[in-house]
Amino acid sequence: MIALASLIGYAVRIYSLCLVAYALLSWLPGGYDSPIGKFLNKVCEPYLRLFDRFNLSIGSIGFNIMVGLFVLNIVGSLLQRILYGL
Repeated sequence: MIALASLIGYAVRIYSLCLVAYALLSWLPGGYDSPIGKFLNKVCEPYLRLFDRFNLSIGSIGFNIMVGLFVLNIVGSLLQRILYGL
C-alpha cells in the first residue's frame, strides 16, 4: 500500500506541474498552438472543465486552474493518508 500511496503522490505532483505549465502558456501568444501546448490542452482541459460550471472568474481572470490545483492536492493527500493508514 505504501508503494501505491507514493505513486499517487508522484502522479499528483506531475499533474500539478502540468496544470501550472498550462496556466503559464496562457501568457504566451500562440502558446496553446505549440506541440507542448496541444499536449497540455489534451491532458489538462478535461479536468479543468469540471470546474467551468462553477463560474470561477472575476472579470477576465479565471480561477479554474487554482481551484483545480487545490482540489487535486487535497484529494491526493487524503488518498495518501488513507493508504498509509492501511
